[in-house]
This record gives sequence, structure tokens and C-alpha cells, in this order.
Amino acid sequence: MKHFLRMFVQVCLYFYCKCLWRCLKFMVRKLTGQCELQRICYNTKPGAARTMKIEASLKGSKSKRLQTSVSVHPDAIEKTIDDIMELKRINPDINPQLGVSLQACLLQIVGYRSLIAEVEKLRREPYDSENPQHEEMLLKLWKCLKPNLPLKARISKQWCEIGFQGDDPKTDFRGMGLLGLYNLVYFAEWDTEIAQQVLSDSLQPKYSQFSKAEWEKKKFDKAIGYSFAIVGINITDLAYNLLVSGALKTHFYNVAPEAPTLTHFQQTFCYLMHEFHKFWIEEDPLDIMEFNRVREKFHKRILKQLQNPEMALCPHFAASESLINM
Repeated sequence: MKHFLRMFVQVCLYFYCKCLWRCLKFMVRKLTGQCELQRICYNTKPGAARTMKIEASLKGSKSKRLQTSVSVHPDAIEKTIDDIMELKRINPDINPQLGVSLQACLLQIVGYRSLIAEVEKLRREPYDSENPQHEEMLLKLWKCLKPNLPLKARISKQWCEIGFQGDDPKTDFRGMGLLGLYNLVYFAEWDTEIAQQVLSDSLQPKYSQFSKAEWEKKKFDKAIGYSFAIVGINITDLAYNLLVSGALKTHFYNVAPEAPTLTHFQQTFCYLMHEFHKFWIEEDPLDIMEFNRVREKFHKRILKQLQNPEMALCPHFAASESLINM
């Protein structure tokens, strides 16, 4: 009985608040002469703060046309804007900037959904050693990370030198599919110097801060490193979950003036990989068994940062400099 009463009260509160909110919106529109979309666009600066408010307003609308506007095909955005203006009885000649602002927001919203689909497709595609393109990408990863050390054979224990678990990396891509390989290759190819440094540090994270003589003199305990490639696949999983959960909307809506792309996602991976490496050294784990604890703590820190609507994750990271300056 108590459970039923609690549920009844919650339902009543829900409908009361919903009706009250609609009444307030109606009153504000009458007082200002502007609909909610206009007030958001005119009073909120471009970026995540504006786009996320527009997205919430459209999704929460009682109009099905407005609700579905966030999931239209990119080619239908202009027509969708016209439909919104017509539905809201807004004269585009008197309010020309509104259409431009709404279009920018919808490009980001629709683009984010498209990016999730593209990333998901890569994640679901398994690595195929019979596919020449897959093999070419894998060999490119080795060449970028170990340019002065030829790979003796495709099946080789040398793969362990860049952080794979065995003599054939294909088995390590099962969790993230081609997405893990795409991210690792992007990091190694476009931020080669940083990727090589992170790889080197991952073998001896503390040692890299000192000369050999200083390291021996100070008698540090053996540095706890990690497997570069395996951690890269794991950070790919972290980036994927941030994307699918919507947490990365803050970052992408602040750095991508239009639709976020796979390149934006890969640049974000580079930033996360670099930051996790620094975080791992700061945490100074006792052994590799602490990896999950450190990863979870790092995940929570990134989530906290992304709660700030002004947040752009990588303003100082080489892979993202051109993105931030757009």
C-alpha cells in the first residue's frame, strides 16, 4: 500500500510539474514575445551551453515534429529549420539570425548521432588478417612507433614491444574491433613524437624523468609500466563509452562548429591517451593489478570536467590545436 501511494504521489508531482512548466513557458512567451528557442539563441552564447539547451527544448516539446527534428538526416536540416520557424510562427525575414543559429545547433546534434553510428560500425567490424587494408594499417602502426626497427615477421614476439599481448595482435582487437586499431594508428601517425614518447615511458614511466645515473643513485623502486597497445584499446573503450553516454557532447559542441566527425573523436582519443599516461605516473600504482582502479578514477575525473558547459578537453594538446582554433 505504501509503495502504491508513493508511486501515486510521484505521478501526480510529475504531471503537476509538467503542466506548471508549460504554463510558465506560455506566460514567458506572452511577456517577451519570444518562444523558448528564440530566448535560448539570443541569450546563450554559441557552443555546448546553447546546443544542449536547444536539444533539450526540442526533445521536450509536445510537438512530434520538433521532437523528431533532432534525428533528421543531415541533408534535411534546412527544411527542418523552415518547418520549425513555420510551426513557431517566426518570420525568418524579421529573425534571420535565428535560422542560422538553429542550423548550427542542429548540425552538431545530428552530427553527434551520426558520429555514434560511424564509431559503432567500426567497433563492430572485427580485425581480419585476410583483409589487406587491415594488415596494412597494422604494419603502419609498427612503422610509426618503431621506425628504426624492422618487423622480422608478421607473426612475431616483437609485437609485445609496443604493448600487444602475444605474437599476433589481431586477437587483442576483439573488444573494440577496428576502432581500436584506427585510434592507435591515428595517434602514432599524426602525433608520432608524443606517441613514441608515451610508448617509451610506458616501459619505464619513472625512469624517463631522470638520467640513468640519477635513477640508480636515488634507488627508486622498479617503475610500474603498462602495455601501450592494450591500454590504447582500453582507452578507446573509455572514449567510446563517453561518446555513447552523451558525455562528450560538451567537448564536441564546444570545438566542432558544425557536425563532429571521426577525426574529432580520434583527436579526443589522443588527448585521453596522453592524459591517462600522465595520470598513471601521478597515481604511482603498486602493480599493474591496480589498472582498473586508476582507469576508473581517471574516468570520473574526465566526467567531472565534462560537466562544465564551457569545457573543451584538449586546448593544449597538439592533435587538437587546429580544432580549438576553428
